[in-house]
Amino acid sequence: MTDHHRTHDPDEIHEHDLGLQHDVRTLQRKGLGRRGLLGVLGGLGAAGALAACSSDSGSSAAASSQGRPAGAPPDGGGGPGGGAMGGDSSVEVADGEIPEETAGPYPGDGSNGPNVLSEEGIVRQDITSSFGSASGVAEGVPLTLRFKVYDLSGDDVTVLPGAALYAWHCDRAGNYSMYDGDAVDENYLRGVQEADDDGWLSFTTIFPACYAGRWPHVHFEVYESVDTATSASSKLRTSQLALPQEICEQVYATDGYEESVSNLAAVSLDSDGIFADGCSLQMATVTGSVDDGYVATLKVPI
Repeated sequence: MTDHHRTHDPDEIHEHDLGLQHDVRTLQRKGLGRRGLLGVLGGLGAAGALAACSSDSGSSAAASSQGRPAGAPPDGGGGPGGGAMGGDSSVEVADGEIPEETAGPYPGDGSNGPNVLSEEGIVRQDITSSFGSASGVAEGVPLTLRFKVYDLSGDDVTVLPGAALYAWHCDRAGNYSMYDGDAVDENYLRGVQEADDDGWLSFTTIFPACYAGRWPHVHFEVYESVDTATSASSKLRTSQLALPQEICEQVYATDGYEESVSNLAAVSLDSDGIFADGCSLQMATVTGSVDDGYVATLKVPI
């Protein structure tokens, strides 16, 4: 697996991250997507629905609450550690499909090297540790990832129960398991979960690093079901979740994230090869604190 080892050179990252999928996303931003922009009325003002990402703060679509328990979802509903995940009190809003993005050079889905999706143990909620013959544990500030999957194929916006989401991201040192550095023999920070009846699913993980040339992010693929996810077939969408700058700065001030401080200072949402053309649909809402851990929530309309 040493052939897959890489350093985070900005030119290398951009070469992998741009291409046809980037062009598809640009068309979607211009209103030329296959379904166009859809909205659901009520509960959320126009300003919130039209919020766009800003490279000045990186958090225009995100909020933080330092006194909030780590398991509490941002909208007052249920969530990991806080009851049923389907308890949203706000009316759901979807302003368009989540953009299609590249899976990057280290997806681990069999499209570019190893395939973790076929391994027994990949369907799991806690992805902080490796499984199978690997035994490493990723260290870092605790993070819960919450996704809610929507179906925009009909006349109405509905949730998509039973859909499966495969999520993966780099560790605190900026390495991807199975490919990279000290993580090459690990398979942590990768996992599959199934959406419940309300479209919700979640992962327990650690906050990813910022490596050179990329804004802090989490990769994910959406599949029709767990069966299709573990066979890497019938993929519905590949995209990426962005993390807000203010939260990243709080995390990167802690031990173990030292290199992320300078890497974050050298990149912006405007210069990032994925998020430069707008990331309002990909910027997570984040609550929590360094001491209690964070919860990042993203709606995934497809």
